[in-house]
Amino acid sequence: MKIIPLKEGIFTVTPTKEFTQITLEELDTADKGLLKMAICPFLIILPDDVVLIDAGLGWTENGKPVIVQLIEEAGYKATDVTKVLLSHLHKDHIDGLGYFDNNVFVQNFPEAEIHLQQNELHYALNQIESHSFNQEILEEVANLPNLVFMQDKQSTIGNYISYEVTGGHTPFHQAFWIKHEDITAFYGADDLPQRVYLKFHIAYKSDYDGKTAMENRQKWELQAKEEHWTVLFYHDIKQNAKVF
Repeated sequence: MKIIPLKEGIFTVTPTKEFTQITLEELDTADKGLLKMAICPFLIILPDDVVLIDAGLGWTENGKPVIVQLIEEAGYKATDVTKVLLSHLHKDHIDGLGYFDNNVFVQNFPEAEIHLQQNELHYALNQIESHSFNQEILEEVANLPNLVFMQDKQSTIGNYISYEVTGGHTPFHQAFWIKHEDITAFYGADDLPQRVYLKFHIAYKSDYDGKTAMENRQKWELQAKEEHWTVLFYHDIKQNAKVF
């Protein structure tokens, strides 16, 4: 297994979920009232799959999706991706799936199966007033021909991937485990977005169910230490993966 962080950048985030990219040097001078986070999908290279875990914010540079540029810099092409795993459907996790060209949605990963939790999609499509969801993208995603619904509470995908509906950050938020040989890569998505979340046992109000997310983190930390997981942090500014 090869794990490649695809760091789109560091961003400030307003209460209405407007993202502005900043540099690492600007962290200390950025508005202290705003959230600050990295956005970092992961490319996982397996014997039989090239897997993208979450799709990023859809940020572009010079008219090209940054997520595609990062994959190419890693030595692969967007068309090499065979599976995209979506933990939940907030816009900073799915908008990198594609873009609009003259009102036509163009997929960034047309050769990949797009795996998402069916109940999460139903929930997201009904959050019309929420700034966390991009309804325009969601409506396109819901009709993709390469969409694959995950409908179980927990199950497997292919030979090396397992998932579980964890709740917490959103009602049907999911975590993923990818196991190959002696490596277990664990992705807790926004139930465990940054390493610092392990230091404080807090139920965050920004989560749909903060208590469940907190309990998940505590459970996963113990398992990670016992089984030496490689834990992936989607929003960590400094460290996107750590072996426990």
